[in-house]
Amino acid sequence: MRSDANGSSSGRSVRRSPRSTAIPSPMRILFASTGGAGHITPMLPLAQVCRRAGHDVLLVGPPGLEGTAEREGLAFAAGALPDEAETGPVWARVPDLSYAEAERLVIGQVFATLNVRAMLPAMRDTVRGWRPDVIVREPAEVASAVVADEEGIPHVQVGIGLISSQRQIMEVAADAVEAWRPALSARIAATPYLTFFPPSLDGDREASPTFRFRVPQAAPAPLPDYWYGDDRPLVYVTFGSVAAGVPWAAPIYEVALEAVADLPARVLLTTGHGFEDGPLVPPGPNVRIAPWIPQADVLASASVVVCHGGSGTTLGALAAGVPLVIAPLFADQPENARRVADLGAGVAVGPRAHDAPTSAIEPADLRRAITDVLADPDPAEVARRVAREIDALPPTDEAVAVITSSARGAR
Repeated sequence: MRSDANGSSSGRSVRRSPRSTAIPSPMRILFASTGGAGHITPMLPLAQVCRRAGHDVLLVGPPGLEGTAEREGLAFAAGALPDEAETGPVWARVPDLSYAEAERLVIGQVFATLNVRAMLPAMRDTVRGWRPDVIVREPAEVASAVVADEEGIPHVQVGIGLISSQRQIMEVAADAVEAWRPALSARIAATPYLTFFPPSLDGDREASPTFRFRVPQAAPAPLPDYWYGDDRPLVYVTFGSVAAGVPWAAPIYEVALEAVADLPARVLLTTGHGFEDGPLVPPGPNVRIAPWIPQADVLASASVVVCHGGSGTTLGALAAGVPLVIAPLFADQPENARRVADLGAGVAVGPRAHDAPTSAIEPADLRRAITDVLADPDPAEVARRVAREIDALPPTDEAVAVITSSARGAR
């Protein structure tokens, strides 16, 4: 099999970013994101490389992102969130819907309508006052696309998941987006698309034009010695930063604890926030529970990751060469689970069909999937192959040229 331009043996070429050896003048680059961790996290490495390259960077988003901006050393302009009286009834309907129905409701009503209405005043004021040369946005942040289109400012998309999920977002949101600006969906689809997902995980899907980059990897630190003298495989269980605070999703933690009880392995479960008032009780000395541990530290030692299929966790595990057991809960997670299972890098537990009704995941099924992946060397080998593919992608620094070229092309 031939190697691509980056030395990968994926069998498909990878678009290389245009190279620039000098910056004629610093540009103003506005990054726009909604508030979820899975939405802002892929944006941060790109914001940092643009800043290191000498450009002026401003992050715009809901008020909850101010702490993230402060930790990252980024200038921040706050917008607004819709009133809970508007969003509450929408979220209350989700548990009774299928994955597909829930996605249509949340994307159409929350992300493409209520969030846009709340963010537009601040987004317009910021863009008209700061006058960015280019806007870098994630697919669920629609207000920035509306204002970029109004003001004639070029914009670039950053993938927060698979290309198939990105397309699904745009298809579901199309009517709402068109209500803000006629034909805006087509113009969004034509913008450059930056992603950290490798070609094998995206399958045959391509956005146009697509630029792929390597996931920045932090050097891992040693884990706390929770299991002194125990060298059995490490099972890492995590359901991200949101599930613990979602009443209809939080029961997955109890399901997972029952599944790993007496498992012949070391188990580390991280909860994120949401269990402060009612801590989970580990079922045995092999299981340890922590609110949060840096993902890179755990993945360096893990034999399998048990998760919900969030894009950050899924991509992080595969970049580290660790196979997955995925029990999807909502959003793009069923699609991520399906793709990982089809690729052979792990096992999906629960309904695979996107339009299947949501249903409880049985502890016995989850335990069986974990033991199967631990016993079968094939998922680990596929995960290591994907890790090599990711490692062959261009570094994130090369994304700066894509972003600045978009601005120069509009001049």
